Amino acid sequence: MIPTEYQSFIDRTVDILKQDDRIIGVALGGSYITGNMDEFSDLDFVIAINPEDTEQIMSERTMIAEKLGNLLSAFTGDHVGEPRLLICLYDSPLVHVDLKFVSLNDAGKRIEDPIILYQQGTELSKVFSKEIAVFPTPDLQWIEDRFWVWVHYGAGKIGRQEIFETIEHISFLRQTVIAPLILIKNGKLPRGVRNIETDAPYDMPKLLETVAVHDSKSCIKALRAIIDLYIDLREPYLSGNLIVRQSAEKRALDYFDNISKRLYKGGAYINV
Repeated sequence: MIPTEYQSFIDRTVDILKQDDRIIGVALGGSYITGNMDEFSDLDFVIAINPEDTEQIMSERTMIAEKLGNLLSAFTGDHVGEPRLLICLYDSPLVHVDLKFVSLNDAGKRIEDPIILYQQGTELSKVFSKEIAVFPTPDLQWIEDRFWVWVHYGAGKIGRQEIFETIEHISFLRQTVIAPLILIKNGKLPRGVRNIETDAPYDMPKLLETVAVHDSKSCIKALRAIIDLYIDLREPYLSGNLIVRQSAEKRALDYFDNISKRLYKGGAYINV
């Protein structure tokens, strides 16, 4: 059930945007597609633009966003690799709203099938029908080529006693490698750690072992859990074309074990 104040915002947004002839269509994605929207949800709009007006609309995005409600703050999504995105925070209701402005010619390239709320004729529907939505999935070879370098890096940070840096690195490995592979195993989209508590409940005990606190031994245990999980999750792919970096794996694990032994035996750390 969509919260009433959210539905009012959605209706107002569509009414305002469709008055602009340069806007060919408006669609809404995210939890709106599945009907799971609640008071904690974001609103993910896709705004398709007449290709000839794209540059002008892009220069006016903040002004357009201001028309939709009480805009508290807005910035582009360059930090997530999506400069077409305007990330907004509105008040009354207090809601996070993503406004993704795309040329109609590019609207077919998408990771999901948003629900069309408005379109001029059937233009947006036609574009969507020409291409299938494809959610990006992890490239196992890309991961394998990097994973053991990442393990070596994390072990070195523990050796240097850069614990905050280590915690961030372990979090990166969980977000980038472990969680997506767990979600795929459970037949879910690999959305990092998003909703993983409900999408992969039986994997929670092992995943919790990858969470470190500000303590060297905790980081050793968490990184060890990351390694063990990766080896288990990699197993189904070994019968395919995956090239296992055996030498890198052996040397990185030897290095990790050496750091671990020095830590537990009270050995000296690497001098900074």
